[in-house]
Amino acid sequence: MLPSPPRTASLTRTTSETDISLTLDLDGSGRAEIDTGIGFLDHMLTALARHGLFDLTVRAKGDLHIDFHHTTEDVGIVLGAALRTALGDKRGIRRFGHAIVPMDEALAEAAIDLSGRAFLAWDVPFPRDKIGEMDTELFEEFFRAFAFNALMTLHVTRKAGSNAHHVAEACFKSVARALRMAVEADPRAGSAIPSTKGAL
Repeated sequence: MLPSPPRTASLTRTTSETDISLTLDLDGSGRAEIDTGIGFLDHMLTALARHGLFDLTVRAKGDLHIDFHHTTEDVGIVLGAALRTALGDKRGIRRFGHAIVPMDEALAEAAIDLSGRAFLAWDVPFPRDKIGEMDTELFEEFFRAFAFNALMTLHVTRKAGSNAHHVAEACFKSVARALRMAVEADPRAGSAIPSTKGAL
């Protein structure tokens, strides 16, 4: 038995720092329409949707004249909340996902548990502080906001890599593939919630 469609969410979040609207379809085809005002973040979110086979629309306006921190973190907050909403009670899903993805000389590993418990383990040193105008430290902020608002356990590890662009891209693609696995229907599980507790 497949998880009951539609597994979608449309959310908005407005603060004095950002204004974000986001739509997520977990059973899409990888279509992405992303406009955050941060070119590299748009590139990474497009990769996340494409390799996770999610349809994702993001429109964000933020205080980019200050820096990219608020916009990056707040997009992670809204994306995590949308994932949690779209999953519902998580009946029939695999729950766990894992992927190791190469990007030329870079290699990143992601492991996910849609456990209902928020945790991020981030072991991704970058060889430089910026990719274009984006601070590489903001990727940890994005994934922390994403994991904590999705209520999932997320481990991301850089296994290899000397090019910062490649390292970041391998991280996003590995998370995408792991998440794709975790949200997939498990045909052997039927409509069961994948937990001995009976709830996630």
